Amino acid sequence: MSLSTFLGRTDGDDQPLLLADIFDLLLAEPSPVRFTAYDGSATGPVDAEITISLNTPRAAAYMATAPGSLGMARAYVSGDAQFTGVHPGNPYALLAAMDRLKWRRPDVRTAVRIARSLGLKRLVPPPPPPQEALPDWRRVLEGMRHSRTRDAEAIHHHYDVSNEFYEMLLGPSMTYTCACYPNEDATLEEAQFHKYDLVAKKLDLKPGMRLLDVGCGWGGMVRHAAKHYGVKVLGVTLSAEQAEWAQQEIKRQGLEDLAEVRFSDYRDVIEGDFDAVSSIGLTEHIGVGQYPAYFEFLRSKLRPGGRLLNHCITRPDNIHEARVKGGFIDRYIFPDGELTGAGGIIVALQNAGLEMRHEENLREHYARTCAAWCDNLVANWDAAVAEVGEATAKIWGMYLAGSSLGFDKRQIELHQVLAVRPDERGRSHYPLRHTFGV
Repeated sequence: MSLSTFLGRTDGDDQPLLLADIFDLLLAEPSPVRFTAYDGSATGPVDAEITISLNTPRAAAYMATAPGSLGMARAYVSGDAQFTGVHPGNPYALLAAMDRLKWRRPDVRTAVRIARSLGLKRLVPPPPPPQEALPDWRRVLEGMRHSRTRDAEAIHHHYDVSNEFYEMLLGPSMTYTCACYPNEDATLEEAQFHKYDLVAKKLDLKPGMRLLDVGCGWGGMVRHAAKHYGVKVLGVTLSAEQAEWAQQEIKRQGLEDLAEVRFSDYRDVIEGDFDAVSSIGLTEHIGVGQYPAYFEFLRSKLRPGGRLLNHCITRPDNIHEARVKGGFIDRYIFPDGELTGAGGIIVALQNAGLEMRHEENLREHYARTCAAWCDNLVANWDAAVAEVGEATAKIWGMYLAGSSLGFDKRQIELHQVLAVRPDERGRSHYPLRHTFGV
């Protein structure tokens, strides 16, 4: 029951609505969360565990001019909205509750009444928080989508936050990709080790082999393959901070003779004839339209019989558009990021002359991985805020909790696809049965 209803207001059409009234009008079912606003109105259960508070008129303007996750994020990041009952490092419970809300589209008369109640000032978009990436139409100044310059800027926006911050978030493995939990009781570190080992076994790595790891991040796969399999590994990343950190860690572990991480676009790798190529979490960034060239390039780097392991986030179908422009993820997390279904990945690599040999979905593993990162953020919250600022820390909490929810609900998936480059006679050089555990 809203505050206005409690006070017995009739809400005639000539009477302006309070924010809680508007919230009630837009809801098709009662809200499980409490809603309060700077105009003194409130709605939702008084004893609700979670409360959303719009503390300033700018919060209402953000919500009105960018309905959905983007407006909520802007108000929250700027400090104009507040969530109580959840930790900012892990607002999973809030996002899950909001996801259960049933909204209805207002008729024209109601929409006009809402607009009149909000007033003209609330219908003019306020400047977004400084942490937000440029809108799509302004990114053209950095180059066409998925040009080298624009890709580099997108990677810089997401990955060059602070190595110290990522150490707090990711833990000792410094691995920012889906882990693979060998059992229910496994820790995040055990699961990340298991993931790298699974990739190594799928690629059938052996001492003396050569591995190319594209989009290598902080070099987790590079070091794992060199240290545990005696493989000579080249990793490349578009993040200068990642490359610097990775090279220092390689030196610290005494792996210089086997491992190297370069600050480089993967397209600038001139070496070839690799025994294996791993692509762990890069495909999301390159653009679906670039898949043909991408997989053809990776194929060209393999010797005949060499294997490719592609590990990436996907959509649960192959129908919807690859990119959602202007949402929270596009503006705060992955500018220009694109996803397609696992079928699209397989079609693209097959069309590039690669042969798919094995595929599996690790969706539930990524839900657990994101939840573990949230736990790390909560545990290191004060230090994280001191390192990157409260607004950026809140963005990451919302992003990781939302991602965990998305994987839980199968809004997104994570697929590993193993392929080989056949020789000129079409032979795969692949054993009759898989030699890795699945």
